[in-house]
Amino acid sequence: MAVGQKTSTANDGRGGRRLAETVAARIEKDIIAGGWRTGTILGSEPELIERYGVSRAVFREAVRLVEHHQMASMRRGPGGGLVVTEPDPGVVRHAARVYLRHAEVTREQLFEARMALELAGVVAAAERLTEDGIGRLTESLSTEQQLVDEGVTLGHARNVHSVIAELTGNPAISLFVEVLTQLDEEMVQQSWDTEKPGVDTAESASASHEAHEAIVSAIIAGDAPLAQHRMRRHLQAISELIE
Repeated sequence: MAVGQKTSTANDGRGGRRLAETVAARIEKDIIAGGWRTGTILGSEPELIERYGVSRAVFREAVRLVEHHQMASMRRGPGGGLVVTEPDPGVVRHAARVYLRHAEVTREQLFEARMALELAGVVAAAERLTEDGIGRLTESLSTEQQLVDEGVTLGHARNVHSVIAELTGNPAISLFVEVLTQLDEEMVQQSWDTEKPGVDTAESASASHEAHEAIVSAIIAGDAPLAQHRMRRHLQAISELIE
């Protein structure tokens, strides 16, 4: 299609939708190719309509999709245009959890995926650990101990796992460990509320904290095999809580 040649969508709503999805994909591809520089203005609405060769209606639908994907947003007024934005990781994690719930992920599948990711994570964290990383691990344990002492039994454990995942330097591991850990936590809570109402949550929280201390100790010592062994035992203990 020649630049500036607007594509007709006829009266087919589905065709217009498909064309908008195609344009949205092109915009997103251009954002990635440009290095995803947050704050960059890709162009004004008239400029981009001309660039992609579509009608205003199709372009605005494409922008709506791009905004929904949190890759760019339209800024109105003088000096405005389609501006590259930074995705909110919280929204991404929530969407992933919703999808896994809808897909009816089983406890066994969740355990399998989490085991693979977290065992890889402790190795990478141990290999790349810095003084700053040691400080973050120590602080996360201290915060967790305080919460356990105050009787908080859920919500804090995920932080230690998240910090370990972040220290791998691998954003994929960090994202999915956070998603799986939170989903696992939700399943544990559901199990305690419905299937095992008599479980000693304080005792379980204390045991989890002790396991975290052992795992962090091995990571700080640079002993990746020991860290893996302790993480495996810890995750198996969590799995037993919800079997």
